[in-house]
Amino acid sequence: MAAYFFSDFLTAALAAVQTTDPLEVAGVVTGIACVWLAARNSVWNFPLAIVSCALYLVVFGRARLYSDAGLQVAFIALAIYGWIVWARGSAVTDGPAVPIRRTPGRLALGLAGAGLVYALGAGFLFSHTDAALPYWDSTTTAISLVAQVLLSRRNIENWLLWIGVDVAYVGMYWHRELYLTSGLYLVFLGLAAYGYWQWRREMALVAPGGR
Repeated sequence: MAAYFFSDFLTAALAAVQTTDPLEVAGVVTGIACVWLAARNSVWNFPLAIVSCALYLVVFGRARLYSDAGLQVAFIALAIYGWIVWARGSAVTDGPAVPIRRTPGRLALGLAGAGLVYALGAGFLFSHTDAALPYWDSTTTAISLVAQVLLSRRNIENWLLWIGVDVAYVGMYWHRELYLTSGLYLVFLGLAAYGYWQWRREMALVAPGGR
């Protein structure tokens, strides 16, 4: 069963490359590049993220995934913020100004509460429009926003959130026949796992007694 699904996924994804919107193709390429750079702690992930989000703002709007379309605007703002924070550190210490660290408990609770309010509120509002999968879309949007905030702060838990939400995105975009984007989020899933491993490794190197 799993082998059949994987084969079907690859066939549809390859066919989609030839028929998909060029904007989606460009979003896929820049999206993969920016996540890879983020996992490698490169400040250049942020300008690429801005380009990718601008492209997907149009793609998701056409697919009637309005919450995800709006998410791209927030992502652009957070990318600008993250770019400023990381670039300031690069100019001073040849690395991001903020060290990799765990999310403070109070911040985690606050972001979880804000995310829940957004997911329920936006889901309710979009359920009264022609939006596709309003609550699913709003929930993944809320988790993605929290994850991006944590990425900008260099909190390692951002990668755990990305792993979870990328699984949901693969299914949602496949359902909306955005096959190439569904494949993109499968790649993102692997990159998020790599990013978590890479950041944990860096934390261990700078921890007391680390090498």
